[in-house]
Amino acid sequence: MHSTTQVRHFINAHKILTPLIIIGLMFYYDFFGILAWVYLSLHGTYCLLWMIKESNYRDKRFEQNIHPLLGFIFVFCTLAGYWIAPFIIISNNMVAPNWLIALSITVTIIGIFYHYVSDAHKHAVLNVKKGLITTGLFSRTRNPNYFGEMLIYSGFAMLAQDWIPLLPLVYWWTFFIRNMLKKDKSISRYPEYEEWKKKTGLLFPKVFVK
Repeated sequence: MHSTTQVRHFINAHKILTPLIIIGLMFYYDFFGILAWVYLSLHGTYCLLWMIKESNYRDKRFEQNIHPLLGFIFVFCTLAGYWIAPFIIISNNMVAPNWLIALSITVTIIGIFYHYVSDAHKHAVLNVKKGLITTGLFSRTRNPNYFGEMLIYSGFAMLAQDWIPLLPLVYWWTFFIRNMLKKDKSISRYPEYEEWKKKTGLLFPKVFVK
């Protein structure tokens, strides 16, 4: 019997629930401070953009079938680790210096740009022609989408001013790095790969290119 659930279903459920969880925490702990609102705005907007992307140019990798129980445990529950940061912020009625809030917003916006722009670019190009994408944001880094997502969750986590929210980040970043290395191995079959590799970083954009 084939599963009727896909990986994306559990990811989407997490994105939909995230702003509701944050709002629920705010009411439960009766905390409506500026840091709670900033976090809700940043993470909630990211989730909204994710659902817009899902309905317009979703990532085909997430259409992989998965057993509902496995999807709940290994996708949804691991993503739920991202709720640690808002829990710490709201349950402790936290405040943060203005410079930290500004830094968080800056890092998150840059991350959103890299993540969603690169995914849209990839979707548009691959709909026309299959092969390596070496232009746009991909001209400096081979994985601008992962770079963006890592910036996004770094921006969220720093607002908690605690090391505990770093744990799910380390878990997912290890997963991302494994995927990036696997992708590099796969696309190395293209003749233009070696030249492109010299001009790009695996993750971080290469600023100076000879």
